[in-house]
Amino acid sequence: MQRIIAPSVLSADFGHLERDIRMLNDSRAEWIHIDVMDGVFVPNISFGFPVMKPIRQASPKFMDVHLMIIDPEKYVERFVEAGSDLVTFHLEATKDPRKCIDLIRKAGAKVGISIKPATPIEDLKEWLSDIDLVLVMSVEPGFGGQSFMPHSIEKVAGIRKMAETLNPNLMIEVDGGISSKNARLLFDAGAEALVAGSAVFKAEDPKQEIINMLNA
Repeated sequence: MQRIIAPSVLSADFGHLERDIRMLNDSRAEWIHIDVMDGVFVPNISFGFPVMKPIRQASPKFMDVHLMIIDPEKYVERFVEAGSDLVTFHLEATKDPRKCIDLIRKAGAKVGISIKPATPIEDLKEWLSDIDLVLVMSVEPGFGGQSFMPHSIEKVAGIRKMAETLNPNLMIEVDGGISSKNARLLFDAGAEALVAGSAVFKAEDPKQEIINMLNA
């Protein structure tokens, strides 16, 4: 299985965003993670299309967009148009997962579904064969810098087991409290992509921390 680190620009220095994107371009991170929050589904607000476009222009890397917004079906096509390679929406945020999946796929991007820490993995079963990725939140979505929830490791292992028959090519991503201290546990459980915000951007040597996570 592959190992991918997806640094979250939510933790970047927005006064020096171009510098931080250049650093990621020179690093071994394959993806750039974009957290989009609406202040309704989660108690915080972050950036949208105007910030995504310059990031897309500044980086050739895979753009991994995580929508923490209600009614994502209203916006998913625009996020693909803004440069998303993968659009992940929350299962808890829509009444029509099928519509979200179909709109993202038709627009030309890969499709992901995310679940909050309290959401049972069984709720994903109906959709696993139709998507490319599941994003397991290992903290409550909405804020950076939270502590990792250990039971997320069991969730990853459970999703990997379900995917063996429903979608062997399914990728599992984990977001929240990730660092080189817990990366190996998640990779061993079946995750392939790890989102890291504070661990990367607050590290003394961000590029080395990415390597440390990959080699955990």
